[in-house]
Amino acid sequence: MVRNYRYFDLVMVAFVAVYLCSNLIGPAKAAQINTPWLEWLGIADFAFGAGVLFFPLSYVFGDILTEVYGYARARKVIWAGFGAMAFAALMATVIVALPPAPGWPNQAAYETVFGQTPRIVMASMIAYFCGEFVNSFVLAKMKLADDGKRMGWRFVASTIVGEGVDSMLFYPIAFYGIWGNDLLLKIMAAQWVLKVGVEVVMLPVTVRIVKALKKAEDEDYFDRDTNFTPFSLKT
Repeated sequence: MVRNYRYFDLVMVAFVAVYLCSNLIGPAKAAQINTPWLEWLGIADFAFGAGVLFFPLSYVFGDILTEVYGYARARKVIWAGFGAMAFAALMATVIVALPPAPGWPNQAAYETVFGQTPRIVMASMIAYFCGEFVNSFVLAKMKLADDGKRMGWRFVASTIVGEGVDSMLFYPIAFYGIWGNDLLLKIMAAQWVLKVGVEVVMLPVTVRIVKALKKAEDEDYFDRDTNFTPFSLKT
């Protein structure tokens, strides 16, 4: 018998929305902050891609999906996000390539915001696909091994691994040969730490949402008989 959940669709939409927005809006802007505590650490100016502040929220929703509804349903949502991003990339490529109407002055700005190179798009999608599935897999396996205990620890540990895979794939695929190796490693490490930091900051909220959803849905799924292949949509 197939369970009907009250809030699963809402969590799925939130996941896909965060992923799309963080990849379409965030990468267009490089931000820089300078605060006293960064100066104390010896970092004068900290530059980062603005999207990194919000992209980790997709991992938060991934944790919620896997913890409450199980790996198989999280897998469907990850594929939904992948398909949505593939369509968005295709749509952006076609629209940017269309010749602008005479008198329309915004083609250059449009290309700056939406004209991502195929290499960066490919890197983003490969890193997302692998990172999200690793995060969900590690969380589901840790839940089984820990018999459902230490939920917060599982969320952080799975994010460390998932975001690590994401960063280690995205930056070399997107920028190897363009950036120097030292810069590549520094940016990769900084982004990884920042992403995990967002997860840690969000942890109290994530735990409260998960507990509320488990109660509302009367579900706390354990993936004891789950086929963990990423290449399936079966639940």
